[in-house]
Amino acid sequence: MRTHKIAAIPGDGIGVEVVDASLEVLDVLASRDGSFALDVEHFDWGTDRYKKTGAFMPADGADQLRAFDAILFGAVGAPDVADHLTLWGLRLAICQPLDQYANVRPTRVLPGIRSPLRHVEGPELDWVIVRENSEGEYAGQGGRSHPGLPLEIATDVSIFTRAGVERIMRFAFRLAQSRPRKLLTVVTKSNAQRHGMVLWDQIAAEVARDFPDVTWDKMLVDAMTVRMTLKPGSLDTIVATNLHADILSDLAAALAGSIGVAPTANLNPERETPSMFEPIHGSAFDITGKGIANPVATFWTAAMMLDHLGEKPASERLMHAVETVTADPALHTPDLGGKATTRDVTDAMISAIRGRND
Repeated sequence: MRTHKIAAIPGDGIGVEVVDASLEVLDVLASRDGSFALDVEHFDWGTDRYKKTGAFMPADGADQLRAFDAILFGAVGAPDVADHLTLWGLRLAICQPLDQYANVRPTRVLPGIRSPLRHVEGPELDWVIVRENSEGEYAGQGGRSHPGLPLEIATDVSIFTRAGVERIMRFAFRLAQSRPRKLLTVVTKSNAQRHGMVLWDQIAAEVARDFPDVTWDKMLVDAMTVRMTLKPGSLDTIVATNLHADILSDLAAALAGSIGVAPTANLNPERETPSMFEPIHGSAFDITGKGIANPVATFWTAAMMLDHLGEKPASERLMHAVETVTADPALHTPDLGGKATTRDVTDAMISAIRGRND
């Protein structure tokens, strides 16, 4: 039997609830499959730890994670701690040292879920957004000087390296090449950002020559929001910078029906370090503890994790269960306009997995 070592970091808010639900479903799935097992180790890293110790994770936390095959992450963030502390103290403190430079965010309208877009029933919106995850606007370069004085200065410097841009472009072109439409849209803002984003455009054109079977085009990020809304069927695979893709993927999730169903994979494509899988919805403290968090995003995220681990049949079974559950309006949580609880959805997932005969 294949055994995969998984680091579970539930984190904060509903992250704890949806990771618990996902691990419960994964345990049933592994038992049902019979050919693999998950050896899960739990980590208490998050805001509670920060309040007690002054650190969200140990100084060697990223190095501790190198021993694992994958990381299942919930969320980080709390209303009484500044967001930049939580993000840089945990999520980015994992992604950057482990060089998880390709953030992959699939988006499609799942069965039973209604898009807010008119005339969109499902097939018209089926995208994968590739987010550069290691540099760009979130490189961490910059600082503050003269604090509290009228001439106080704060800078954040966007970093675009040839190596960083080329590797994410090649990843995006290969992903587009693997999809039926072989279509890639490169998002830019080179009309205003005349150095880093011009390099981004230039490298995209250079890499494109190595993928003659991929049709590609280029869109300014502001125009891209219009295209996503008015012409969703014209898009397939999308690549954008750290900031631009962060924003566009939230829009994509909303257009697909709810941010509560949107998954993410933070990949090290070369597999030199473990990759991290997380839902994109955040800690959502407004509904924490109410038992109504939508666990579908984490189930889809777990399916991506299984696929990455080479457990493709199990990944497909898990996604089939997700689609079976979302197809039933009685199992929609409040973010989808329903009244179902996290427990209702989790139990339905377990039933769907146990009920399959293939």
